[in-house]
Amino acid sequence: MKIYRRYLLREVSAAILLVLAGFLTLFGFFDMIAEVKSVGETGYQLHHAVAYVALRMPGRIYELMPIAVLIGTLYALSTLARHSEITVLRASGMSTSRLLSSLFQVAAIIALLTFLTGELIVPPSERAAQQLRLKAQGKTVGQDLRSGIWVKDERSFINVQTVLPDTRLKGIRIYDFDNDAKLRSVTEAAEGVYLPPDKWRLSGVLQTVLHGERSEIVKMPDMEWRSALNPDILAVLMVSPERMSMLHLTAYTRHLSENSQKTQRYDIAIWKKIIYPLAALVMVALALPFGYTHNRVSGVSLKIFSGVMIGVFFHMLNGLFSNLGAINSWSPVLSAIAPSALFMLAATAMIWWVERR
Repeated sequence: MKIYRRYLLREVSAAILLVLAGFLTLFGFFDMIAEVKSVGETGYQLHHAVAYVALRMPGRIYELMPIAVLIGTLYALSTLARHSEITVLRASGMSTSRLLSSLFQVAAIIALLTFLTGELIVPPSERAAQQLRLKAQGKTVGQDLRSGIWVKDERSFINVQTVLPDTRLKGIRIYDFDNDAKLRSVTEAAEGVYLPPDKWRLSGVLQTVLHGERSEIVKMPDMEWRSALNPDILAVLMVSPERMSMLHLTAYTRHLSENSQKTQRYDIAIWKKIIYPLAALVMVALALPFGYTHNRVSGVSLKIFSGVMIGVFFHMLNGLFSNLGAINSWSPVLSAIAPSALFMLAATAMIWWVERR
């Protein structure tokens, strides 16, 4: 049985890698077409576009892995069924549960690699891609917001006009309130540079301090400002929650909670980081029933098309539940696990139906 297991694992793994390579080539081509439109604008050249697309590839791998697992497994099993190898294995005494456990071995390895990719590779590569694009185009983060960026830090409200790709701040206003929600001071600074672990050096400072009915204006060339605001929090502006690491998501969620702000979107993103890699297990279970159907019932091309449609539907459903969960304040766990749970139920029903036949 070890021989058939190794053979099955090799065939399925090769098919998954082939499908993934095809998808990456296709999406890389589309991404490149989208970036070519910006080539020539404010110093953004072709080599910048190529580097930007390349740096975003790990994120594409993370997104496309469940679909690649589904289609790759489906193709491998369909090929084995067309050559009657599945029939021979079943006639030799191999049960559906043993075949499924073999497929789960491949899926478990892929799930682990997907998780590690999403945690260790995607966040820094995505951040590097956004920084490279912004620097090449001479742009800043948040420049399209009329009033800049607003962040709440305990009893202070911070307004930043622009965030540079190296996380330097431009045009800073700090509104500090007391325990009775009365404005104590307004601090304006031309620029801010981060000083680890929790301070900023502000330059070109103009501070207005309120003393009851009178005010005092103080000018300083620079000052140190202690705040929970840090580059990791600012990185949220350049990287979507789905492509952040759990460490940064947790830190940002804690920051929002401490400042009595909504965390629903980021709570869902944290749970999705845990559950999404496990979709590989769901996909191999979903592909198994197709392997039991022979070529005379359904052609390989039709199965591949079905796999593509199922994969696209899963991707859409995953995004839909995340948005609905954030809008309706659903449980983050429920919002993250619902698509995979629904597809696993569908896979279980299909396997049961095939076994009954």
